[in-house]
Amino acid sequence: FEMGKDGYDRVDKKKKKGKEDINDLKKELDMDWHKIPWDELCSRLETDTNKGLTQSKYEEVFKREGPNRLTPPKTTPEWVKFCKQLFGGFSTLLWIGAILCFFAYGVQTTKFVEPPKDNIYLGVVLTFVVVVTGIFAYYQEAKSAAIMDSFKKMVPREATVIRDGKTSVINAELLTLGDLVELKGGDKVPADVRIVSCSSFKVDNSSLTGESEPQSRGPECTEDNPIETKNLAFFSTNAVEGTARAVVVSCGDNTVMGRIASLASSLSNDVTPIAIELEHFIHIISAVAVFLGVVFFFLSLILKYEWLEAVVFLIGIIVANVPEGLLATVTVCLTLTAKRMAKKNCLVKNLEAVETLGSTSTICSDKTGTLTQNRMTVAHVWFDEKIWECDTVPDQKNRNFNYGDPTCAALIRVASLCNRAVFLADQEEKSVLSRDCQGDASESALLKCVELVLKDEASSDTITFRENHKKVVEIPFNSTNKYQVSVHELPDKSQNLLVMKGAPERILQRCNSIMLNGEVVDMPEDSEYRKKFNDAYETLGGMGERVLGFCHCLLDVEKYPIGYAFDNEEVNFPLEGFTFVGLMAMIDPPRAGVPGAVAKCKSAGIKVIMVTGDHPITAEAIAKNVGIISTTSKTVECIAKEKGVIVEELSDDDKKAANAAVVHGSKLKEMEEHDIDQLLVNHEEIVFARTSPQQKLIIVEAFQRAGQIVAVTGDGVNDSPALKKADIGNYTQFITCVLT
Repeated sequence: FEMGKDGYDRVDKKKKKGKEDINDLKKELDMDWHKIPWDELCSRLETDTNKGLTQSKYEEVFKREGPNRLTPPKTTPEWVKFCKQLFGGFSTLLWIGAILCFFAYGVQTTKFVEPPKDNIYLGVVLTFVVVVTGIFAYYQEAKSAAIMDSFKKMVPREATVIRDGKTSVINAELLTLGDLVELKGGDKVPADVRIVSCSSFKVDNSSLTGESEPQSRGPECTEDNPIETKNLAFFSTNAVEGTARAVVVSCGDNTVMGRIASLASSLSNDVTPIAIELEHFIHIISAVAVFLGVVFFFLSLILKYEWLEAVVFLIGIIVANVPEGLLATVTVCLTLTAKRMAKKNCLVKNLEAVETLGSTSTICSDKTGTLTQNRMTVAHVWFDEKIWECDTVPDQKNRNFNYGDPTCAALIRVASLCNRAVFLADQEEKSVLSRDCQGDASESALLKCVELVLKDEASSDTITFRENHKKVVEIPFNSTNKYQVSVHELPDKSQNLLVMKGAPERILQRCNSIMLNGEVVDMPEDSEYRKKFNDAYETLGGMGERVLGFCHCLLDVEKYPIGYAFDNEEVNFPLEGFTFVGLMAMIDPPRAGVPGAVAKCKSAGIKVIMVTGDHPITAEAIAKNVGIISTTSKTVECIAKEKGVIVEELSDDDKKAANAAVVHGSKLKEMEEHDIDQLLVNHEEIVFARTSPQQKLIIVEAFQRAGQIVAVTGDGVNDSPALKKADIGNYTQFITCVLT
């Protein structure tokens, strides 16, 4: 890659046509689009943030850059795949045996009027075995490959573009550098873009970074790392809500997704363990067969047999040493196993992967959507100075608080009313936690939590509850205020109720009292309740959970009677002096069977490693929850916290005592191969957090250098290079996994 005049690390297309330099593709993303001033950006791209490109400039740039699409990897023709099944590996030895049988029969026909037909029968049988097993294996892999094609629909089809000040909807492939595009909730981002302006715009980066929650975007540069900054959105990620106007800064193969796709397609498939063993066996059996055949050939000549008879002896002994049934046996066993796995929603793309799965010694697993459910769920609530558990797994009840408690009822009321999420229609048969929602991920999590409580303990639901509390006015959440507020009429129409939720510290600032056991208690600035709030907030945050605060206020009947004309533009109602009710903490919880599966792997001597793009605190919390980091293990950070010092002040002995490690991607970036190898040797339990797709690949290669058979599980585009490089790749999508 070379830095282009437009400031992006660009793929050299001529080089791409030749042999890819994988080391270049492994380098971290290097760009400055998000940091340079708008004047410089517009000058580089010769565009305008109001009118976009001119038509003449667009045609010039498009001719130079080409279509906005990913270059598909070279595919192997079907006839070549079929021939590989017919003539590859052990099949070659059987073909040689069959040819020798036909040759021996030919020799016998020159000597005998009615030659024995043993050799011709054996040759036909060998040919039949090779052809049938080849067709069988080809059919199995072709069927799985056809199913795999359904997972490749990730390229956006249309985009709204502004050129010469005119708005039009075009095929996304016709976009080019400098185009001004408009985005809204529900769109796929059609290229890598820099945000010009936006309103409550959020994108789902889970396939790229592993973050479960939609990320807000804005025009300001917030980080040097382009993946972390808020003023960039990336090709093929989903816009969840809001609207935005943005300038295209990279297209096709030069996008972040394009780099990942290029890296994945450049990696070669390593030989599987069973293929290595079969090849070794073929060499041994071939050497033995040829040696014995040659020995008996010369013995025949010494014993005065004719040379034609000696040749028949030679061929017969060579063929006799070929285990004709081995290929059929191996193919049938692997196919039967693959069919059993298919019944459990596991598609086998490569038959040899079935055996590799049994040889696995290390599993590198993604977090989001693989170990976890990829949906935010309320895990804990805090009220009446206690932390309570919530239901996080469908059809499993873990909730240990009671709606009958007045403070709990108040918290559920605020979470239900100060919430814009709704359930999609026709999902009554699904469990509440499994239902799909329209709305923000956090609000959807709150909605499900509230629905469960109301359904189980109040014989009601959120629809009825909201209908009984008519909404009068609302101020939506925004990144500046960091709160959402709405006013509702009480069911008896006697008074207006104001409810608010948002960042806990912002909510607490607007409160002068707190609800305890149903009673309102004053909470001055130096109150002990504020300290208890901070302790609870730190505890929940330390578990990797996203915390929201909730408060309410019964508005004065005389100042704000029923029918009062509330205004959310020129706010004419109070926004402070409220009663703090409680906290709700959300996390993307583990799948139900994951802790048991991790425990079984560990008991079988398989090392389980987490490799994720999510934050270290969240990653460590999930790792401890599922057993990747056991309760008795300690990281250097834990030891430093116990001793009351920073990590750098720990002695070498203290550092060696840490048998678990949480490694940040920024630290991994600075490590040499030797350092990574030592890390893997010195720690049994490891979590890699905030890792890029390139770093995931480097981690897999490090384990392979150590002689491990590595399995990688993942469900996102960011996992694809590691999945391709691993000895066995386990791609999970919804409830289906694919072994490659």
